[in-house]
Amino acid sequence: MLVKALLVSRDTLLEELQKISKGIGHAIDLSDFISNMDDMRMFDSIMQENLGTDGEVSGQGKPHNGLEKANGTADFQSDNLPHISTKAVVVNIFHSLGAQLSYLWKIFLRFHRANKITILEFLRDVWTKDRRAEWSIWMVYSKVDMPHQYISSGTDDSFYHGHRRSSSVLNPAQSAATRADLHRRSIAQMRINNRSIQDMYIFGDPLRIPIMIVERVANAPRRTLSENSYFRNLELVDSHSLHGGPGTEAEAEKKQSGGVLPKNGRELKAVIFVHGFQGHHLDLRLVRNQWLLIDPKMEFLMSEANEDKTSGDFREMGLRLAQEVISFLKKKMDRVSRSGFLRDIKLSFVGHSLGNIIIRTALAESIMEPYLRYLHTYVSISGPHLGYLYSSNSLFNSGMWLLKKLKGTRCIHQLMFTDDPNLQNTFLYKLCERKTLENFRHIVLLSSPQDGYVPYHSARIELCHAASMDHSKKGRLFLQMLNNCLDQLRAPTSEHRLFLRCDVNFDTSAYGRNLNTIIGRAAHIEFLESDVFAKFIMWSFQELFY
Repeated sequence: MLVKALLVSRDTLLEELQKISKGIGHAIDLSDFISNMDDMRMFDSIMQENLGTDGEVSGQGKPHNGLEKANGTADFQSDNLPHISTKAVVVNIFHSLGAQLSYLWKIFLRFHRANKITILEFLRDVWTKDRRAEWSIWMVYSKVDMPHQYISSGTDDSFYHGHRRSSSVLNPAQSAATRADLHRRSIAQMRINNRSIQDMYIFGDPLRIPIMIVERVANAPRRTLSENSYFRNLELVDSHSLHGGPGTEAEAEKKQSGGVLPKNGRELKAVIFVHGFQGHHLDLRLVRNQWLLIDPKMEFLMSEANEDKTSGDFREMGLRLAQEVISFLKKKMDRVSRSGFLRDIKLSFVGHSLGNIIIRTALAESIMEPYLRYLHTYVSISGPHLGYLYSSNSLFNSGMWLLKKLKGTRCIHQLMFTDDPNLQNTFLYKLCERKTLENFRHIVLLSSPQDGYVPYHSARIELCHAASMDHSKKGRLFLQMLNNCLDQLRAPTSEHRLFLRCDVNFDTSAYGRNLNTIIGRAAHIEFLESDVFAKFIMWSFQELFY
């Protein structure tokens, strides 16, 4: 057994060394070692001593004992390895195999020292590829096209009614929940290959793991004011947004500097994490930790500017966040500039719940304008982007009403569009008119049909059934808000943007039947208490988080 263990160790080390050297494109010549490592002559005396005169002798005078291969080398992995009783013979074998292992190990150490960074990158890529394959069990992918023509909100009632009704045949939240439930049942029928090293939190009970439905929204041209446009009578798109777009200022700088940005220098990658209503600045620490594993050089800010201050006006909260972000960026930029040239900045945001509205409000502040061209990735975790105009959770709506009446919570008034009698003058309606999302390179909207705290359509920025059947002025204004938001998510024709809608369907059987599950709070908080969904998304789409 010990001899076979040593042989397995030698072969494993040799195989991994060859695999790594091939993977990084730096071949090692081990042909001489491989051709001689199983030479029969090395073990002739051992075999002769153990077999004695009873062993059959081949035509060449060598013991033919079932270990010899056709090429004259020994098959020491065979179960026919004879019992070796002499101590000297055992010591001889150990010395021979030990010498081979030592030789290979020294080669590996020298190879590793010379190529350690490249080897780590290769091993990281292999690990990521393996995890993507493993975790794909819980992920369902689909691709949809962003519509070329928007839902009409014009004055032609006959067209208006027919078009609206045709877009809302199914309840999207119910459909997503059913789809996830069917996929969870199919997982129960799978035979999952259990490996020696695995994340047992995930593989311990695969049915408890969230199901991810990832919808990649393909880009479509921005709407125009042509004669064929449904919006030809509505001034919803300004001419600047049709001709400009993200990166316009950066392109101008490139032209001034000779066409390209300098390749030398450092890149500052900063991520801002913003908590939700009555939240804590460390609420999003699990998402932050996954991001740091992907990019250890990332600088992060766990926003504290609005901690214990989330009951006021969004404008005040947005201004505080903008000031905090600018102060943070200036410190980091100064530090990088002292140690070298600052080549570029990638500024990303992650928000939970109400924190997403604070982020968008901050981006609308004039003091943030110089930094908009650096925006990179935006991750919205259950954010009420379209407010609570068509919220179907009656229990939660009652709680919101109490907050408005008893505590006078200003932000709740703004989320429910009761901060002004005229809907067009409300804060959230005007926020949707501001270009707060269009400068991001990548956008990920995370939602859950089990989350009763944020309307499903509001987190996904899409049409809901109630709005599709509302032909009143409120319904038309809601569509204008939706279209304004979708215009920002649609990239200019010349620019690539990755836009994902991701449904997270948690296993609710562990929650039990209680108030948290009834009102939908359990899933809303699970976004903060679990990092499995973050692992699945972030490691499957690493390019978004570099």
